[in-house]
Amino acid sequence: MFLEQYFTQTAESVTISPLQASEFAKRVAQDFNPIHDVDAKRFCVPGDLLFALVLGHYGLCQKMQFKFEGMVGEGVSLCFPTDVGDEFPVCDSREKTYLRVSRQGDVSRCATQIESFVRSYVSFSGLNFVHVLVPMMREHGVMINPDRPLVIYESMAFELSTLDFDQVTLELVDSSLAIDGKRGDVRLQFALMSGGKSVGTGTKTLVMSGLRALEDTALDQMVQSYEQRRDTL
Repeated sequence: MFLEQYFTQTAESVTISPLQASEFAKRVAQDFNPIHDVDAKRFCVPGDLLFALVLGHYGLCQKMQFKFEGMVGEGVSLCFPTDVGDEFPVCDSREKTYLRVSRQGDVSRCATQIESFVRSYVSFSGLNFVHVLVPMMREHGVMINPDRPLVIYESMAFELSTLDFDQVTLELVDSSLAIDGKRGDVRLQFALMSGGKSVGTGTKTLVMSGLRALEDTALDQMVQSYEQRRDTL
C-alpha cells in the first residue's frame, strides 16, 4: 500500500519519524502546518496519517468514528492491536491513548478503494485552513494567535450507504463555528461522492485555541506565510 513509506513497523509497534510525518503532510495531505515540520519544537504526527493507518490496518467499514485524544510526538511507539472488535484504542508502549476508533457494518479491504478514500479525505482536510477556517474567522471577527497558531483535530465520523465504488471524492456541505471565550469549536459536514452520486456523509470537528479579535493585516500575513510554504516546500 502507498502508506508504507510513511511509517516503520516492527513485530510489536509502529513508529513514525518526523521526516515520514512531514512528507505525508506535505506530499499527500497538502497540509503545510509548521507543527508537522521535521524541526518543529512542538512537532506532532498529522492526525490524518493516524486515520489513514487505521484504514490500512483494519479496512474501510461502512460506519466509522475517530476521536483524537492526544498528539503523537517524535519517538512514540504505537500499538495497532491485531485482535479488535467494534471499538478499540490506538495506544503507545506506555498505554497512553492517542486515538479511539469505533466501527460498524461491512468491511472492505480493497487497496484501490482505501487509497482513494484516504487520498480524497486527507486532501480535503489539507484545504481546511485557507479555504474554510480563514473565511470562517473573518465572518465571526476572530482569529487564532498568529505567533502560536493552534488548530486541533478533534474527531471525524462517516457513514457509507454502500461499499460498491472504486473512487470517491469529498464535498463540503456545511460548516459552523461556535465560540466560547478563546475557544472555537468548528464543525464541518461533507458528502462522499462517487460517479456523481452520493455514497455517504461525514462530519469533522476541530478546535481553534487562543482566539482573539480579528486583525485583518495579521490574518492576511498568516495566509500569505502558509501559501509561501506551500509554494516552496
